[in-house]
Amino acid sequence: MRTGLSVFRLAVVAALVLSVAVVASCRRDDDPEPVVPCQKTLFVYMPWSGDRNALTSFFLANISDLEEAIADTGLDSRRVLVFMSSSGTQAVMFEIVADGASCRRDTLKTYIAPELTTAEGIASVLSDVRAFAPARQYAMIIGGHGMGWIPVQSAAGRLSSRHDCHFQWENGLDMPLTRFFGGTQAEYQTEISELAMGIEAAGMHMEFILFDDCYMSNVETAYELRHAADYIIACPTEIMGKGMPYALIGDDLLFGSDYGNICSEFYGFYSNYYAPYGTIGVTCTALLDSLAGVMRQINAVCSFDSQLTDSIQKMDRYDTTLFFDFGSYVGHLCTDSALLAVFDALLERTVPFKAHTEYYPYAYGGSIRTRLITDYSGITTSEPSRHDYAASHAATSWYKATHGN
Repeated sequence: MRTGLSVFRLAVVAALVLSVAVVASCRRDDDPEPVVPCQKTLFVYMPWSGDRNALTSFFLANISDLEEAIADTGLDSRRVLVFMSSSGTQAVMFEIVADGASCRRDTLKTYIAPELTTAEGIASVLSDVRAFAPARQYAMIIGGHGMGWIPVQSAAGRLSSRHDCHFQWENGLDMPLTRFFGGTQAEYQTEISELAMGIEAAGMHMEFILFDDCYMSNVETAYELRHAADYIIACPTEIMGKGMPYALIGDDLLFGSDYGNICSEFYGFYSNYYAPYGTIGVTCTALLDSLAGVMRQINAVCSFDSQLTDSIQKMDRYDTTLFFDFGSYVGHLCTDSALLAVFDALLERTVPFKAHTEYYPYAYGGSIRTRLITDYSGITTSEPSRHDYAASHAATSWYKATHGN
């Protein structure tokens, strides 16, 4: 019995060895090794935004600043991919790789005429990110122009018809610049709803989306993206051309996501900047449905007195205000003190981290002007606006969720 069992065991072992050898012989030496998901992939998305992409130099500086942060701390199972357009028809995706005390950029893919304004196009780019750098967690930075929730219109509309609303670059690059320059053609403009659908289609829920753009800390925008990301980091006003101080906040973006520290570093940087103006807010999207529910109650019992419009904190530079501080607006709208207290407490939890300098900046006629901030919640709304660009506000998901039929 013992001898027979030994022979049997030898036969089994021999069979296993043979099967392993057969499997090994079927694998070519040049077959790629399976990619093990990293802890987190940070995707920096810088699409083309106009026929004169005047922010390119700032984008390159942003990448260098992020590399500075990476060189200091390393990546430790984190990966950073960058998509950057060099024209309306050319773009490249590369990876920032820690290389000793510095970084290198490894090209992953080049793009010819990428489709970036549809959900399908965005999902395609994100699918490339997922294929190149699969991760347990994803986060996204979007650099470029911004106009909150305002929808893309015809090629003759939106930014092409409002040159008076943004900085005139021909005045010279030695002037203080903001990021609100805008693409002049609708073909380079993306609906927030398309971004949200693209992220969902790619199956890449984001830990956060950081908008390094103007006017994107906006409740209508955040509500549209509530299922796409856990947090929205953005500016309720214009942001200077320098953008986010990545050398200071890169560590938090990659590792701890300490949103309070991100706001503190942003404030510290811009308080000492040669144009010392900046605003920032961090929105927790998980609470937006609850906030919408409270707003629905307020709208059911309160009507806004348009004579109070001039008393609301303005957060832009337009003659007819387009973006108002959200908390300030509701404070003037709601006459039910108990309901207002519920709203204020929930808004504080929804935008738990925020910071601002005493004044916010706006570009006007080739120079930077400022406006005092006396009421600040870190997020804006266009609900009371009578600006032409706000005419379609009732079609937003936020409006529909906060008003009766």
